[in-house]
This record gives sequence, C-alpha cells and structure tokens, in this order.
Amino acid sequence: MLISALARQAGVNVETIRYCQRRGLPPKPRRPLEGYRRYPLRVLHRLRFIKRAQELGFTLREIKELLHLGDSGDAGCPNVLSLARQKIQQVEGKIRTLGSMRHALVELAESCPGEGGLSRCPIWETMDLK
Repeated sequence: MLISALARQAGVNVETIRYCQRRGLPPKPRRPLEGYRRYPLRVLHRLRFIKRAQELGFTLREIKELLHLGDSGDAGCPNVLSLARQKIQQVEGKIRTLGSMRHALVELAESCPGEGGLSRCPIWETMDLK
C-alpha cells in the first residue's frame, strides 16, 4: 500500500511515518523504478504497535527496544514485563512529582488575595527571582 493509505489505516499522518522511518521504526522500503514506495501489511501492524506503545507512555527508544525483542524471536514475556515494570516506576515518579506541584500550586492559590498589584500576589512573588 502507498504511504497515504498506510497513514490512514494506522491512524497517523504521513510525517509521523517518515519520522519513525528516520528513527529506524519501521524500515523504509526500497523505491522501485516507478517511484512509489509500497508498504507491506506488516508495516501497518508495526505502526499500530508503535502508536499503542506510545499511548502507554513508552518513548520511541523504548519502543525500538520492544520491537527488537519481538523481532529477535527468542525474547519472552519476562523481558517485556521488565520493561513494563520500569515504565510503571517512571510513571509513578511522574505522578509523585505532579502531586507535589499540585500541592504547591494549591497552597499558593489559596494564599493569593486575587486582587491588587503583582507585589501583593504570592504566586508571582514565588516565581519572581529578583
């Protein structure tokens, strides 16, 4: 299939496919004499895998590692589980960081009178590094 049909069926745009190809996921097919690259069905499956893995928070570098595990044929579920557990730890760390940020913002917002100049705004004062 042509890249436009591939993009439509994968639910991504053409530039996303080209970007993934530059990163080595998926490989770029050879350009035949007539000039239009044709993509096999396995590329569609790979793009859908990439998209779903991104939705789960995996980076393209991590996705490349996952795809390598799948391509190697001898990797098993324990390898994928290990990567998933690493991702869970990263997500939990981000949640803690976001919780701390939220707590600090709530405290600042509650202490702000909401009127007057910036000199009376504790939110502004916290960020102003004069």
